Amino acid sequence: MEPDLFTAAAEERQEKDPAGSPLAVRMRPRTLDEVMGQQHLLKPGSPLRRLVGEGGGGPAGASSVILWGPPGIGKTTLAYVVSKATDKRFVELSAITAGVKEVRAVIDGARRASGGYGKETVLFLDEIHRFSKAQQDSLLPAVENRWVTLIAATTENPYFSVISPLLSRSLLLTLEPLTDDDLRDLLKRALTEERGLGGAVTLPEDAEAHLLRLAGGDARRALTALEAAAGAALDKGEAEITLATLEETVDRAAVKYDRDGDQHYDVASALIKSIRGSDVDAALHYLARMIEAGEDPRFIARRLMISASEDIGLADPNALPIAVAAAQAVAMIGFPEAALTLSHATIALALAPKSNAATTAISAAQADVRNGLAGPVPPHLRDGHYKGAAKLGHAQGYVYPHDVPGGIAAQQYAPDAVHGKRYYTPTRYGAEARYADVVEKVRERLRGEG
Repeated sequence: MEPDLFTAAAEERQEKDPAGSPLAVRMRPRTLDEVMGQQHLLKPGSPLRRLVGEGGGGPAGASSVILWGPPGIGKTTLAYVVSKATDKRFVELSAITAGVKEVRAVIDGARRASGGYGKETVLFLDEIHRFSKAQQDSLLPAVENRWVTLIAATTENPYFSVISPLLSRSLLLTLEPLTDDDLRDLLKRALTEERGLGGAVTLPEDAEAHLLRLAGGDARRALTALEAAAGAALDKGEAEITLATLEETVDRAAVKYDRDGDQHYDVASALIKSIRGSDVDAALHYLARMIEAGEDPRFIARRLMISASEDIGLADPNALPIAVAAAQAVAMIGFPEAALTLSHATIALALAPKSNAATTAISAAQADVRNGLAGPVPPHLRDGHYKGAAKLGHAQGYVYPHDVPGGIAAQQYAPDAVHGKRYYTPTRYGAEARYADVVEKVRERLRGEG
C-alpha cells in the first residue's frame, strides 16, 4: 500500500473524530493566518503567501521548499497548511525511516494521481539532512518535473546538509524559535477553543509559567504536556490545572529560577563559583537548574569558556579547548542532547587544577596601560620593512632569536616605562608548574644572566 493512502486515511479519521486525535494535532493551524510566530514569513506578499496562491501565485522558479529551524516550531504544520491551501494531497515521510524505495513509491503515486484525476501532491520530507547525497539525488527528477511539490524540513544548516542542485531549486525559509508569548497565545487557544479543550479547565499563572519553561519553545511539547495535565485535573474532578497537578503529570519539579530576573544571574554566578571551587556536584546542580529553567544553552557555554580562562588557564591547557568544543557542539545540536555536552564540560572544568594567573596578569598589564605606563616601542622592535626605516634607526640592532642558541636573545622588548615589570606570576598547580620553572629561566636569559 502506498504511504499516501495511510496519510489520507489518518486525515479522514481526524475529520470524522477530531476529539480522538491528540491535542497537538487538533490545534494544528488550518490556514496561514492561524500559524503561531514566523511573522517574517507571513507578511502580505511574502514568498510563503505567494506559494499558496495569495497575491500573484507561487514564486517563479521554486519547485520545492526547504524549511530550516529547531524542532517543534511548526515545520510539519506549514507543509500541511500549504497542501490544504493549494488543495493538494499531503504525504509525509521521515528520512529517519524512509529510503529511496519509499520516496519512489510516493512519486509514482503522485504521477498517477496527477494523471488520473488531476490531484497534485505535496511530499513533506522530514529530517532531510538524514538522507545521503545519493538519496537526495533521487528527489531531483520529481522536483525538476514538478511531479510533486517537495517541502523538506531540516534542523541543520541546509547549506551543509542539502545538496546544491536541490538547494538551488528550492525556496529556503528560515523558521525562528517560538517565543513565550507565541506559546502563551497557543495555550490560551487550546484551553478555550472547541477543537481544543473547550474551556473544560483553566491554567493559573504559576502553572502556565512552569509549562512554558518545560516547553522550551516547542509547541508540540507544550500542547502534549497541557493535554496530559488537563486529563489529570479532570480525573480529580478539578476545573483548574494546578502547579502540583502539572508537576505530577510531567514528573518534574518546578524550578525556582527566573530567566529574566535576579535568579538568572545568581544561578549563573553560583555555577561559575562552584566550578572555581572544584565542587563538581554543586556545579552540576546549578547547571541542571539552568537547563530545567529553559536557559539558552549558548549562554551557559559562553560562561564555561570564560571560566576556562579566568579560573583554570595554564593549570590545565585542555580546559579552554574542551569549553570551546562544547560551545560549538551546543550550537549544532541544541537541547535536549546539549545537556550531555554541557555536563561533560562542567565536570572537566570543575575537576581541573585551578589558576587565575592569566586573569591577574592581563588585569595588571591593563591597569598600567590605563595609568599611562606605555611609552614608545623600543627602536629595534619597530617595523623595518618600509623605505627609510633604517635611517630612522628602526629595526636596527634587533637580534633574531632563531639565530641564538636556545632561541632566546638577551634584549629589551618592553617599553622603558614598564621594563622589568612582572605581570605573569604562575602557580604551582597542574600543568602550570612547568611554566613556573620555564618563566624564570626565560627572564634570566632575557636579562643576559643565563
